[in-house]
Formats: sequence, C-alpha cells, structure tokens
Amino acid sequence: MSMPHWRPARASDLIAISAIAARIHPDLPESPDVFAEKMRLYPDGCRVLIADDEIAGYGLAHPWKQHRIPPLNRFLERLPDDADCLYVHDVAVLPDFRGGVARAYVATTEELARASRVATLALVSVYATRPLWERLGFQPVTADAELRAKLASYGEGATYMLRDLAAT
Repeated sequence: MSMPHWRPARASDLIAISAIAARIHPDLPESPDVFAEKMRLYPDGCRVLIADDEIAGYGLAHPWKQHRIPPLNRFLERLPDDADCLYVHDVAVLPDFRGGVARAYVATTEELARASRVATLALVSVYATRPLWERLGFQPVTADAELRAKLASYGEGATYMLRDLAAT
C-alpha cells in the first residue's frame, strides 16, 4: 500500500474529481465544466491525491484578489493580472484518506505562491473546517456586508480566511 501523494491534475481526472466533489459537497454542487476551466486557467494549482492507485481527493487553487470571493459554480473567465493572493478554491479528500494530506497540498500551494511573488493564501472554510485551516496557519477575516453576502452562497458558517506567507 503506497503512501497517498499529490500529483498534477490532468483533464482525464475530471470524472473522478467531479464524483468526489458530489460526494463531499452535495449541498454546494459545481459543474465539471467549472472545474475544467480552473484546470485550464491555472494547471499548477490543480492537483489530485493518489491513494492505492485511485484518485482519493483533489485540490484546486488559482491566483485571485483578496476579499473577492469567486462565486460557486460560475466561470472565472480569466485570472486577474494584478492577483494578490492564491485562492484555494477547494480541497476535498475522501474520509478514509484524510489526515495530514491537506497540509501537503497547502505546502505545495504555498511554494507556488512564493514562486509567483504572492504573499497571501486565501480560502473560504465550509462545514466547520475552520479549526483545520487555523492549524494550517489561516486566520479568519471579519467579514463586512459585501463579503457576508458573497459567503452566504457557501452555506451556514462559511468563513473567509487568509494566510500571510510573509509572517511564516
């Protein structure tokens, strides 16, 4: 049994990614086309977790602007030229394979950010995952009315969080 490891996502992984998304996020459905666009726009940020020769999870990240949460299940159209963060859109791992794997994905994303001279990672924590993200160095941001309105589509208790790489 090999250790679970992350590798770059390929177009052929889309079916598995969509199946995991539907299982982990039944209340936050996203179209495979939306995932495919992220993979096309920023392949470096899109990875899959391989465990026992199967895809057991995925992580999707892309350059973005702080405090501007991309709407769920919508096309980004293009990435901002003046991106000031790497936005972790989603990290979803099947329950049997959790435990330390999110940390490895975040570490890879952090390396990408540093290489692109971006000093911040951003994400929206859903389903009470905030303690996990706090352990990985993310801090909750106090949401103003505009941010709260955008967070509403992510469900009850969604929290916008940032990690300042300059501080680490």
